[in-house]
Amino acid sequence: MKETFLPTAVRIAAKRIPLGLGCALALTFPHLNATAQDDVNLGTANNFAVLAGSAITVTTAANALPSTVNADIGSYPTPTVTGTSLVFLNGGVNETGDSGLMQTAKNDLATAYGHAAGLTPTATIGSLTGELGGLTLTPGVYNFTSSSADLTGTLTLNDEGNPDAVFVFQIGSTLTTASDSSVVEEDISSTGAITPDANPGMSVFWQVGSSAVLGTGTQFAGNILAYASITDDSGSTVQGRLLAENAAVTLENTTINVPPAETAEEVGAPDTGSTLLLLGAGLSALCAFGRRFSVLLR
Repeated sequence: MKETFLPTAVRIAAKRIPLGLGCALALTFPHLNATAQDDVNLGTANNFAVLAGSAITVTTAANALPSTVNADIGSYPTPTVTGTSLVFLNGGVNETGDSGLMQTAKNDLATAYGHAAGLTPTATIGSLTGELGGLTLTPGVYNFTSSSADLTGTLTLNDEGNPDAVFVFQIGSTLTTASDSSVVEEDISSTGAITPDANPGMSVFWQVGSSAVLGTGTQFAGNILAYASITDDSGSTVQGRLLAENAAVTLENTTINVPPAETAEEVGAPDTGSTLLLLGAGLSALCAFGRRFSVLLR
């Protein structure tokens, strides 16, 4: 037995490797199709609550509280921020004066914008108006057959209990929300139980071909990546970021809560981590060798 065990095992391996590979691929492909592969890596733009191309303008309505953001703000290549006394930077700073850092962040934003725009859609929305109000959507890449998207009422994003859930919205021209509209991110179980998402907006991306306008009192979840400008009419709350590649960002009594930055393992690539890899390898080995080795070792 000692003399023949190795050659026999080698012959068995040669015969069983295709089966093992088949098992491994069967285990891996479904996970590669998970929405984590559609995540958008913001790079150093992750550090910003507001990033603009031509200017940031902060205004306030009469007797209203100032805007509040919990991360950095900055504008590049036009280094202009007006109304700084009307915005409270809770944990962030105005980085506009650091041209090197700003240029890197804007380059990362351009890369993220291009990536989001180039993703293959999994669904389309709206043949005429692209209306989002009243919809409940599951993770995926949503493309608008019309050039614009509108939100009146509530859009619900159902994570389906998936911590890697990603929503990407590809909008050809404008995104406009009506007053008091909302984007809500939550987990809705098969029994109908609803659990609010712990970090709403973290993996929600709005790629906007021109400009975005958030109506008065909008409650918004997600990172807006606009090619041109972003305007908040008054009193909106954003769970995410306002990132304008080439034009201005205007805030009026806006509250922006930037969600935690994802780790390198979570951003921009499928989660094919060690746990799944080990599981796949172990099951593949069982498929390929388990039965024959049990016979050899008797």
